[in-house]
Amino acid sequence: MLAGSRLLSAEEIYRSIDWSIVVLLAAMIPVGQSFETSGTAAIVAEALGHVLAGAPPVGALAALCALTLLLSIFLNNVATAIIMGPLALDAAALIGLGPDAALLAVLIGASSDFLTPIGHQNNLLVMGPGGYRFTDYARPGAILSVLVVGIAATFLALV
Repeated sequence: MLAGSRLLSAEEIYRSIDWSIVVLLAAMIPVGQSFETSGTAAIVAEALGHVLAGAPPVGALAALCALTLLLSIFLNNVATAIIMGPLALDAAALIGLGPDAALLAVLIGASSDFLTPIGHQNNLLVMGPGGYRFTDYARPGAILSVLVVGIAATFLALV
């Protein structure tokens, strides 16, 4: 839009792109694909399917969402979604969940790391200027994460 209205030149737009993020995201796609093609996703999905077998849809979706959230604490949220997507599809097929609900649970979980400042770029941006410590994120973040997982799982199971 800005380029179309000539408010920014193409050079300014290209200079503003954080290419390290683009390269990171591009590098994560093969990681996710290798996770699936190597059979690791199927093995983990089968184990997850056995654990969640007989669980109500709300519980299964909450578990997928929470597992993704916990993984996103250690990895970039996009990398987590790329890795968890195939796993969630396989697990959903094993336990009888809809693939759309499982993928949405993964996407919500990957975007809901409020527990650490490294969970999202915005958390890091305000850490220094706000004078926050690492542990300051866990207190309100734990409550918010539980609320998001619970509401998302309930809504996805109903829809």
